[in-house]
Amino acid sequence: MRLLLAGGGTGGHLFPAIALAEQLKHEDPQSEILFVGTERGLEARMLPELGWNLQTIEMSGWAGLGFVVRLKVLGKLVKSFRQSRTILRQFRPDVVVGVGGYASVPVLLAAKTLKIPYLVHEQNAWPGLANRLLGRWAKRVCLSFSEADRAFHQSATVLTGNPVRVAMENCPQIKKDKSCLLVFGGSQGARAINRAVVAALPHLKEWREKLEIVHQSGTLDYEETLRGYQENGWPNVDVQPFINDMAQAYEKATLIVCRAGATTLAELTACGRPAVLVPYPHAAAGHQAVNAQAMAAKGAALMMEETDLTPKRLAKLLSGLLHDRVSLMSMAAAAKGLARRGAAARLLRECRAVLSEAV
Repeated sequence: MRLLLAGGGTGGHLFPAIALAEQLKHEDPQSEILFVGTERGLEARMLPELGWNLQTIEMSGWAGLGFVVRLKVLGKLVKSFRQSRTILRQFRPDVVVGVGGYASVPVLLAAKTLKIPYLVHEQNAWPGLANRLLGRWAKRVCLSFSEADRAFHQSATVLTGNPVRVAMENCPQIKKDKSCLLVFGGSQGARAINRAVVAALPHLKEWREKLEIVHQSGTLDYEETLRGYQENGWPNVDVQPFINDMAQAYEKATLIVCRAGATTLAELTACGRPAVLVPYPHAAAGHQAVNAQAMAAKGAALMMEETDLTPKRLAKLLSGLLHDRVSLMSMAAAAKGLARRGAAARLLRECRAVLSEAV
């Protein structure tokens, strides 16, 4: 199979695409895979490091922009559409999968004009505008949440789940003899979480010698976050702008503080890790809050609104959980029970089904 994966920008879009690529290479080592994204997205740095082929187009986002700037984006869309047609003609994919993000738009439009079948993978419970529009011409819309079906009235939908990398599905149970707090706010970091965790350190003095902290800060907040740990004299901490091997980080983690994006939740459940979820308050349609509430309702996580994220409250919550191993293990088991294992394989089966229908 020749598979082209379009989209990215953030880890939430990119990581499911990587999981699908890994699954295809596992099942068919002779397959050929190409990613298409932008030079500004996470894919431009991460994919070459992982050994995946990437071509880039000139495209930027639309949301939150003024009228004049949106006109400029439309101009970019015309250019990126032409670039996408060139890439598609050169690579000649059997099928295209759009994983979301603005880079997927011109590629899927180009695939439609060239009569190349494409699928859309939607990670969230409520799809973004691009997927809602492009889904109407997709051969399949593959959903991570059944609730998203209501947005695709004219499309063939199938519930596949959200693919995660194989290493996460094979994540071992929490280690009993160590305590490790993993902190991250998505691939670009989260300033509110970064500052709240650092500010909570003086209230976690009893854990200073017992708790390891692994903290993904994002590039912009790296220096400030690292300095915060140093000023608090925290001895066992690993602050990184970006964690390349998240599977290893999840394996070490006893407890996690993070956002509540769909891909993050898929990874938490695949690994079976308890979490304090701090939903991004400006997420489209408040979907992160909905995600976090669903996890909390099943006993797999605790939810804390960003407005409630004070140092004392956070420290009290973290300390209480770290002291209560029984509750932590119960949350871990609940999270594991929510996992949709094999999502990458199900998505790949849909790709093959679309190919067989086209013959």
